[in-house]
Amino acid sequence: MEILGATLRICVDDLETSVVFYERLTGSKALRSERGGVSVAAVGCFLLMSGAESELEILRKVSATIAVKDVDDAYRALTGVGARVLVGPVATPGGRNLIAVHPDGSVFEYVDQGG
Repeated sequence: MEILGATLRICVDDLETSVVFYERLTGSKALRSERGGVSVAAVGCFLLMSGAESELEILRKVSATIAVKDVDDAYRALTGVGARVLVGPVATPGGRNLIAVHPDGSVFEYVDQGG
């Protein structure tokens, strides 16, 4: 599995204030989207998420988003070393993803650009 990078996931109460801070910090403009009642802003390596606590409760369990070349390869590599895939691979608006629990209990989202 080829890992291309990682995105740090941060749940925030005030997305607008947080976007201003992270745009200044990184020198990058936010890319915004909405998914399942959660407002999302990607700023550099940070993924800011804001929404109803019922939605964020699940999202808080995912430590980071790992960009990979191919989610199918990631699936094989993860299951081959003892990780448990909870969801996916599935298509999303930004590509394909899966969510896996590593043997130590940490939870990560793996994404590719589709294809």
